[in-house]
Amino acid sequence: MQAILNEIVELCQDATTEPTKTALPRVLMIQGEVPTHQLAAVYEPLIGLVVQGGKTISIGTQVVHLEGPSYFVIPTEMPATGHVRQAANGSPYLSVAIQLDQKVLLDLLKDIPNTVGDKKNQNEFSACPATLPFLDVWLRMLRLMKTPEHITALSPVYEREILYHVLIGPEGWRLRKLFQSHQKGSSIHHAIQWIRQNFTDSFEIDQLANRACMGITTFHRQFKSITGLSPIQFQKQLRLLEARKLLTYSGYSVTDAALDVGYESTSQFNREYSRFFGASPAKDVKKLKEMEV
Repeated sequence: MQAILNEIVELCQDATTEPTKTALPRVLMIQGEVPTHQLAAVYEPLIGLVVQGGKTISIGTQVVHLEGPSYFVIPTEMPATGHVRQAANGSPYLSVAIQLDQKVLLDLLKDIPNTVGDKKNQNEFSACPATLPFLDVWLRMLRLMKTPEHITALSPVYEREILYHVLIGPEGWRLRKLFQSHQKGSSIHHAIQWIRQNFTDSFEIDQLANRACMGITTFHRQFKSITGLSPIQFQKQLRLLEARKLLTYSGYSVTDAALDVGYESTSQFNREYSRFFGASPAKDVKKLKEMEV
């Protein structure tokens, strides 16, 4: 296994502390001392493999600790925070990721029995140990960067194999639940998309449940099992992340940022911002601006 990891590290030597695109479709890599504020974001759907070092991801009240080699699943667009750390031997943090393609997943699910990897009673996000076969297919995928003429033919094959290992693994049930509900016409995905596009607006849970073609209780339970957050928590964190951008990069005042993202009370905004980011808006923004000087 270590030989595979060493070769992956070598193949990813051009990775930076920003998500670095590769010639491989939807494959990204990142390494080094990634700023903590960069990891407070709305994550896109992806499979992330921590190759070396460690990463902690906070999703709602859940905290996932990963030590390389292990992987995590972000099933849909969702707000999260995190931080990374170098390996015990001093090697820099390194991870690779593949962004999820809904069409590829739906096609693959047709070929996997419904009982494989089923975890009906599991709701907590978890770190997944990277098995030897999982690392091996990642290595074959990354080797294509040395032979770009083979990417078009082989990367879809390796992508499908990576996703297969995820779907039959500890977190595969989460992807299965999300996309199978989509196939049946009831979709948490539609509700998530609506909140993302209208996060400044207030809403009632029954409105979202109707949008997902579900009863209120079922909708609330499935939404939280997939995202780790209630719909209200999901909206709140989207608002706070957007407000942080407005304060840091657009020169908004605290009051203007709070109102712009949908808060009616500045004092409530200050309390929730401080709880989420660990500092008041003024102190947090000052720190972020000093980091960029």
